[in-house]
Amino acid sequence: MSPDANTIRILAVDDHAQFREGIATLLAAQPDMNLVAQASNGQQAIDLFRTHRPNITLMDLRLPDMSGIDTALAIRTEFPEARIIILTTFDSDTERPRARAAGVGAFVLKGGPPRKLMEVIHLVHAGSV
Repeated sequence: MSPDANTIRILAVDDHAQFREGIATLLAAQPDMNLVAQASNGQQAIDLFRTHRPNITLMDLRLPDMSGIDTALAIRTEFPEARIIILTTFDSDTERPRARAAGVGAFVLKGGPPRKLMEVIHLVHAGSV
């Protein structure tokens, strides 16, 4: 399917290639989503965001060069309209306030059902979260 104005353009940021490939496979099955780029660290995410201007960024909480929250803050400082979803392996109440202050739209557990991630992507894209 070729991307159009209704397609949600997504940047996936995770230091684990296997996880990024899983996200790519999951998104490829969605008729209204297009993975436009993948990054393995925070600086690469910032650079790719500048290039691709995705509608949604799926951001790992823990990255090798900076945290996902710091990366989100850097992106949203330059692009306040950026919509970012943090992906994490654990639910941490201590990280949520920092993430909200950085403008993160939602947290999603990596081990959750794929349909939950798709629902959150749609909600954040619509500005409902």
